[in-house]
Amino acid sequence: MSSRNTVVRSMHDLGLAAWFGGTLMGAVGLNGATAEAKDPRERLHLSSVGWAKWAPVQFVAIVVHGIGGVGLINGNKSRLAGQGEARSNTTLKLVLTGVAGVASLYSGALGRTIDKHAEEGGEGVTEPTASASKKLAAAQRTQKVLQWVLPLLTGTLVVLAAQQGEQQRPLSGLLHRRGKR
Repeated sequence: MSSRNTVVRSMHDLGLAAWFGGTLMGAVGLNGATAEAKDPRERLHLSSVGWAKWAPVQFVAIVVHGIGGVGLINGNKSRLAGQGEARSNTTLKLVLTGVAGVASLYSGALGRTIDKHAEEGGEGVTEPTASASKKLAAAQRTQKVLQWVLPLLTGTLVVLAAQQGEQQRPLSGLLHRRGKR
């Protein structure tokens, strides 16, 4: 049985919550609201400003989540060595965290491209106009996909973390409550 890891578990969970919540709010709220701007150029610029303000918070959230994850792995080495399901869950979480991290970096790069071309305007933040340059249109189309991939990936990580918490329940407590020893 592993000891309590409240600090690193909190870092893991709070960092992931901010990462998930920020990506979902950005896709729904920020991109949705800025798409309502009357000036097509302003749509892209305002979205870029909002994402630029969020980027440092998201970076810290990802780092805090990562530190918490490493702390949990270190604190649960013996459980991971002996419990195949927990080891598989951890491996999947590591892979998905890496994919989500790379997708976040790529999304940020696309956002900078969109901002550089903001004067071209857009139907929406991720919807190019008919006159958009190939570079802007490609960035917007890719960003349209990533804005939903990121909450999906980070939401999946939330579910896997919950599953891992369930795997950590003490078996002896369950047997005791059922009247078995």
